[in-house]
Amino acid sequence: MSELKAFFETKQQTMIDLLTELVEIESPSKDKSAVDKMSQRVATLFDNAGASVEIHARDEVGDIVLGKWNAEADGKPILILSHMDTVWDVGAVAERPVRIEDDGRMYGPGAVDMKGGIVIALTAIQGLIERDELPDRPIWYLATSDEEIGSKHSKSLIEELAQQSALVLVTEPPTGDGSLKTWRKGTASYTLNITGKSAHAGNEPEQGINAIIEFAQQAMELNQLNDLKYGTSVSVTVVNGGGATNVIPDSVTARLDVRAMSVQAYEKVHKQLMDRMPFMPGAQVEMVRNHYRPPMKRDGEVFTKAQQIAKTAGITIREDGAGGGSDGNFTAALGIPTLDGMGAEGAGLHAPHEHILISSLAKKSALMAAIIRDW
Repeated sequence: MSELKAFFETKQQTMIDLLTELVEIESPSKDKSAVDKMSQRVATLFDNAGASVEIHARDEVGDIVLGKWNAEADGKPILILSHMDTVWDVGAVAERPVRIEDDGRMYGPGAVDMKGGIVIALTAIQGLIERDELPDRPIWYLATSDEEIGSKHSKSLIEELAQQSALVLVTEPPTGDGSLKTWRKGTASYTLNITGKSAHAGNEPEQGINAIIEFAQQAMELNQLNDLKYGTSVSVTVVNGGGATNVIPDSVTARLDVRAMSVQAYEKVHKQLMDRMPFMPGAQVEMVRNHYRPPMKRDGEVFTKAQQIAKTAGITIREDGAGGGSDGNFTAALGIPTLDGMGAEGAGLHAPHEHILISSLAKKSALMAAIIRDW
């Protein structure tokens, strides 16, 4: 075991205790008051760790917290990105309380996605301070509040800070085998609105324009946009329409999930999505893009440097990619060196069996600390 990892092994119980506390502060993205409780706790943790703390208030989502260490030092900052919000409604912890199994897994809503990442990054900074190894350069830590719903309210701040930074470390969980994420697909969501004309289904169906039939034809055409071999997917995921069995439906609303490996592939499919024409005379079709994260293109130089730093610290790392997006997509698209997957290892993201591997806490804190110290 490396000396650095051995040091963070001594912090394991403290990390477990903090993660338990943060999981129990439930913070669903769309509940501002709940997320604000998490924001307040993170701000206190940053302050206790010696950071100067800025609160970036938001009206619709939880407030964003920025901690700065060595704020007046020379050099470009290292920016750490975490999100405090989760997909779980208040009450999920009561249904599935935090528990630790004999196999070294710690279960709890939001544990791996991504409160474990917050614990890892904060412990890494505190450890470097304790060891008198925090580099004499600015270290910025941004904890956002709306990543799970598209980062609409944090995107501009993320990009503003990233453009001033030398490196971005994203504390999302790694891949299933523990690899860092050096590429991600671009992600986007769309809403398809179809307007028809209602009519009595028995007396005068010919007077109606059936929005469900229009949607069915649109859905078949949208499905043809899939190019799975090259990583492009177009998925109709939610559909709402119709109200009564004896009424020709006059409206349908559908949601789409879109993924692509490259900007070029995404722009191509985006144009095809937006160029909607109705199949049925009199029907109206509207496609609206709700949010978009550009693809995170692999940067081999960034991973190679991180791998060398990790090796010097006695830590082995691997790389892979993911179909899901993160806030790292925004920073990488700006050309800022970005390493994703720096959070806790585990499984069950957005699922009832969400958990972390306790053994990964010290390992990932040591990796985070080594990169911050030696970059």
